[in-house]
Amino acid sequence: MQVGRIFAARDVRVVEEPKPVPGEGESLVRVTAVGLCGSDLHWFTEGGIGDATIANPLVLGHEFAGVVEGGPLDGRIVAVDPARPCHHCADCLEGNHNLCVNVQFAGHGSNDGGLREYVAWPTELLFPVPEGMTAIEAALLEPLGVALHAWDLGRAKVGSNIAIVGAGPIGVCLVKLARAAGMGTVVVVEPLEHRRAAALAAGADAVFAPDEDGLESTINAALRHGRVDYVFEITDHHTGAPLAIELAKPGGTVVLAGIPDNDETTFQASVARRKGLTIKVSRRMGDVYPRAIELVSRGIVEVRSLATHVFPMHDVSDAFKQAESRVGLKVVVQPSSD
Repeated sequence: MQVGRIFAARDVRVVEEPKPVPGEGESLVRVTAVGLCGSDLHWFTEGGIGDATIANPLVLGHEFAGVVEGGPLDGRIVAVDPARPCHHCADCLEGNHNLCVNVQFAGHGSNDGGLREYVAWPTELLFPVPEGMTAIEAALLEPLGVALHAWDLGRAKVGSNIAIVGAGPIGVCLVKLARAAGMGTVVVVEPLEHRRAAALAAGADAVFAPDEDGLESTINAALRHGRVDYVFEITDHHTGAPLAIELAKPGGTVVLAGIPDNDETTFQASVARRKGLTIKVSRRMGDVYPRAIELVSRGIVEVRSLATHVFPMHDVSDAFKQAESRVGLKVVVQPSSD
């Protein structure tokens, strides 16, 4: 089968490897859609993410879906949960599977991900999607799940004002969730014009570039009432967190969900302290796949439009370059055809 492995920064190759054989409790999945995430781009451009680096050639891809071959889910399109928690550590026992210290996460460290024609994956981590939902939509349930987890952390009250810093795929999903949840005014700050347009199309009331003069005052003037109650930051830039702190009202809540390029998040402590902000940091997602499937299948949140570019497996290197260019929203690779 064809496998996309990264050997070093900017060195992604398609290689031939044996088809995997499912073990006890596993199913064989023919992978038909893999979304490239911002964290995948860290691996591609920097050769790692945070303190994790490429020790051996790695198969990236944690946003993936496919068709099960054999077993109890034979023939079903499934979304694949990329995180395999241990279920035994204190965090798992407390229900925080996304914080498991022993987690094996697809496309991270030494754990191969979904950029291959076939994977053998625990059946319990495969989520069948309703008839009519495509594999691309199923793969996009993962970024929607990340947005949903960040949203849960914010605990936003209905009718509140929301600011979202960053309008990549997860930021756009947050806009859709804010609209579905009955928020007040939803504003978005994003440097790229086409992504500001995507945020407007998703339901944002107003969009702004981060370098606008008097940004905080301009945003407050755009609100129909009050100030910004909740801010969700989902960028890859070191300026994202301080901007989120700046926009939140005193007593407000800030959820930091982005992964900055330099692996550092800094902001002026006095500003956050004097505002008495509640600051939360989001990691991946919890057990939200059933809710994400429900939102998409009922038409409450639409995700297909997030996939603006689709590449076949043999063009996987070009797919990463496309994603790096930030033109469009989500780049999807198809290791095998539907």
